[in-house]
Amino acid sequence: MSEGSILLEPESRALSINEDEEDEGNPEIFLSVFIQQEKIGLSFYDSSDCTLHFMLDTVDNSDHHLLHRVIQELSPNVVITSAKQERSLTQFVETLESNCEYKPEIVMFPNANFGLEISKQRLLSAHLPSLPPTITESEKITYLSSCIPLDSVLMMRSIGGLLKCLERRRVGFDMEDSSTGIPILQFLTYTLKDVVYIDRDTYSALHIFKSDLHPSVFKLQSGEKEGLSLYGVLNRCRSKFGSFLLRQWFHRPTRDLNILKRRQEVIRFFTSPRNFADLNTLQSCLRNIKNISTLLHKMSVTNPKVVIWQSLYKTVYSALCIRDTIRAVPQPIQLFSEISQNFTDDLFYIATCISKVVDFEGSVAENRFVIRPNVDPVIDEKKRRMMGLPDFLTDVARAELENLDPRFSTCSVIYIPMIGFLLSVPRLPTMLDKQSFEIEGLDFIFLAKDQLHYRSARTKELDSMLGDLHFDILDMEIAVMRKLQTLVLERSDCLYKVMSLCAELDCLIALAQASLDHGYCSPTLTPNHRLALIESRHPLLELCTPVFVSNTYISSETEGKMKVITGPNSSGKSIYLKQVGLIVFMALIGSDVPAKEAEIGLVDGIYSRMDSRESISVGLSTFMLDMNQMNHSLNHSTGDSLVLVDEFGKGTNTVDGLSLLTACLNHWLRRGPQCPHLLASTCFHSLIQLGLIADSPLLALLTLETAIEGEELVFLYQVKSGICQSSCAANIATLAGIPDDLVKRGVEVSELYRTGRTIRKMDRPSSGEQNGRCVEVVEKFLSIDLDDPELDLDSYLKDEVQPALEEVL
Repeated sequence: MSEGSILLEPESRALSINEDEEDEGNPEIFLSVFIQQEKIGLSFYDSSDCTLHFMLDTVDNSDHHLLHRVIQELSPNVVITSAKQERSLTQFVETLESNCEYKPEIVMFPNANFGLEISKQRLLSAHLPSLPPTITESEKITYLSSCIPLDSVLMMRSIGGLLKCLERRRVGFDMEDSSTGIPILQFLTYTLKDVVYIDRDTYSALHIFKSDLHPSVFKLQSGEKEGLSLYGVLNRCRSKFGSFLLRQWFHRPTRDLNILKRRQEVIRFFTSPRNFADLNTLQSCLRNIKNISTLLHKMSVTNPKVVIWQSLYKTVYSALCIRDTIRAVPQPIQLFSEISQNFTDDLFYIATCISKVVDFEGSVAENRFVIRPNVDPVIDEKKRRMMGLPDFLTDVARAELENLDPRFSTCSVIYIPMIGFLLSVPRLPTMLDKQSFEIEGLDFIFLAKDQLHYRSARTKELDSMLGDLHFDILDMEIAVMRKLQTLVLERSDCLYKVMSLCAELDCLIALAQASLDHGYCSPTLTPNHRLALIESRHPLLELCTPVFVSNTYISSETEGKMKVITGPNSSGKSIYLKQVGLIVFMALIGSDVPAKEAEIGLVDGIYSRMDSRESISVGLSTFMLDMNQMNHSLNHSTGDSLVLVDEFGKGTNTVDGLSLLTACLNHWLRRGPQCPHLLASTCFHSLIQLGLIADSPLLALLTLETAIEGEELVFLYQVKSGICQSSCAANIATLAGIPDDLVKRGVEVSELYRTGRTIRKMDRPSSGEQNGRCVEVVEKFLSIDLDDPELDLDSYLKDEVQPALEEVL
């Protein structure tokens, strides 16, 4: 088999191994790709160290720009995919084959090998040397779920095809038994160079995306709309492909300073008040830019409808308007220079040709392609004949009426496409059957609505003289349309560049508009290890409250990279954590941020242990999911990462949870300079009070201010240095509406527990029992007969009434 050829591997046929390569022990990279609905999942196996790398499902465009970058970075020896794939991937594979410099081997398996369940089973069957041989299947699932996100569907399906190929080729085996699974020494997350790693749990916890059911009953089938999320707040794009590109940016935040500064300079231009007029002009133009790829595809495979020509003309005309507006800008901005250079005169030529050829008003009226006058003299002449036909046919009808049977008082000559010219006369009462329709000198054609249609010598003469004008005009106009189509398609290269640049411009104008509307600032991006957010705000919560208290966050090796936040419940600890995470994320897509000032040292990943997404399919408890998140943060975070830990350990026994949190924090502190930017909120005040955390210059203790007015707890939501002495749980319970007697009992038990005194069980009767006992005491008093000479009142009160009264009291 020649290098770069496609190999289709059916189930019944095993693959041979290249013995020379096996003897040399050359390391190989096997890349498996699965694409569905513009989302991509991929994994690869490095035979040099038996590691399996995976990338979470993410969005990719139809040109597979992301996949191209992956292949550039990895240079895989083998690329594995499904034989039943989307057409765009087939074209991409063909491009790989035709590449002269680099040709990986392409292996295609039947689609069944990429099934989700079979992929999970192959993963379970793999040989994991780090696990004991006696491990059960359920224990293995638990372990795998801590290493790899089993609910990332496309990625899991790609692993199925990958393991199938490795198994066929016996990659990683020496003399092992054939029943031994593929050796996997380690599972590693893969991210592209300069792309910031963020997992699905973090996206969910920070509300970067939020899908809600659409409120319209007409859109229940299509499903979802964007809810209150960061994407929903920042997406002010005027075009669908602009919104799609912005979503790609959200899925792939970057630490490439060149890309971020390119975006920032455009946003800074449009947030300047003197450029508001240009901002409004460009937004109006972008609204008319349609999906050029779709338009050109429809134009190349079929007769374009009128709406396609209209959309293409508006798009090209608006692109020219954008170019002219940009060229008038004096500032040397990189994106503007690219627009000015790539929006060539071919656009003007296309727009001019369409404008001169297509009669849009006539096309809409006739619902077909109609050309303007003076484009083709022959067509113009035929149209003039068509327009003069009514008067001409009236004269012909008068002449025909003179030669008709006197019984007919009126007649008309009509033109019917495909049939020709006909003489039409009213049906007489005596004309009852087809024989009575016969008229001398006329050929009967048909009866319609009491009108008899005939072909006469004169109408036959008109047919031969004028011909089928209508269809002649249609055919000739279609020929003109074909020429115009060819002209547009020949110059379509510039149109594709228009779409990509307009999408980028649309995204950046959207981010600038959001910055203007919400009062954001432009962050200073640096390659150092410092994060400084001065008077920062939560970009979502500030939209939901009339007043939002801003807070500052500074993290560096000299100002404390690890922040441990204590404070009462509901005081705003989680909001503060998410606020920092969202602002850093916004800076990494090039956006302005909600703060007075901001300095962002580019992070390589944002990790979190926050809200848990329970998954029935994975079959893990909430606490196990929390442990998986923490495990991921511990094993993958670096000195450039941001880690957000919210109330870790609360899902288990208090002592166990406190111990786990303490161990994790001390582990990070021992890393020294490699400690990530860490924010950890907790209600385990013993962590601080008992001095469980190692003393370190990297550690800073924070709390949130509160005040007590009378017996009411007031939250000030202001972050300050220090620690919190109480969770104020009783005050929170009162605010939540818990009955006062329950709160008082809770405070009592808490105090007894804290001071080490005995907690006695309460044995009070229910209110119903208490009422019954009171009634019993009253009845005993009322039953006393004071006139009874034998009554010993003192004894009766002592023996009967007093015990009952004591029970009540």
